[in-house]
Amino acid sequence: MDIRSKIGIRLKELRNEKGLSQEKFSFLCELDRTYIASIEQGKRNVSIVNIEKIAKAFDMSVYHFFNSDLFQ
Repeated sequence: MDIRSKIGIRLKELRNEKGLSQEKFSFLCELDRTYIASIEQGKRNVSIVNIEKIAKAFDMSVYHFFNSDLFQ
């Protein structure tokens, strides 16, 4: 599995844990909903700036975003 797919899976996992729709989550991190959807589908090469926005929207550090067995 490539890194884009892993990031997408992790994003969806965390978003679902918080009970957030893609639309609500995209508002929190100030990114377009279609962009969030394409990340979750593993279609985007996400910049570190946007990964930081995503982590902040989850109220966590980038380290904690990547602290998952997916990235071992």
